[in-house]
Amino acid sequence: MDLAEKQRGLIEDFSLIEDPAERFAAIIDRGRRAPDYPDHARTDSRLVPGCASRVWLTGWQDDKDGTCEFRVDADAPSIQGVAALLCELYSGAPPEEVVAVEPECLEALGIHRQLTPTRLRGLAQVRRRIREIAEAALEARPVKDRPAP
Repeated sequence: MDLAEKQRGLIEDFSLIEDPAERFAAIIDRGRRAPDYPDHARTDSRLVPGCASRVWLTGWQDDKDGTCEFRVDADAPSIQGVAALLCELYSGAPPEEVVAVEPECLEALGIHRQLTPTRLRGLAQVRRRIREIAEAALEARPVKDRPAP
C-alpha cells in the first residue's frame, strides 16, 4: 500500500466519527496508545523547534526494506495525538514518498479547526522535521543503490 492509499484509509477510518470533537478525542486517544518513546530518547537534540510544548521526534530508515520509521512524544496530549497520527502515516513508507506526500488528512479530518494557530505552527514543524529525516535517509543511501551515471 502506498502512502496515498494509507492516508485515504486513515481519513476513512476517522471520518466514521461524525462529530468533530469526538473525532479529535479519538485521535488524541490513539496517540496515547502509540509506540512507547523511551525516556533516554527525550534529548534536546530530538526536540522539535518551534513547538509551544515539548515535542521529541526520532526517525530512521529500516535496514531491511529501506522504509522510514518515526516515533514521537509530546507534553501536550493534543499534539501527541496528532503528531502520532503523522508518525503512523509516514512510518513504513519509503523516504521518497515521505518527502513528496503532504498530510492532507489533517484538513480532511478537521484537525486544523481543533488546534490553535500556535499549535498548528508547531505541527507544521513536526512535518518539516519528518521531511528532513526522510531527506537525510535519501542522501545517505549507499552508492550501490544509486542509478548508474
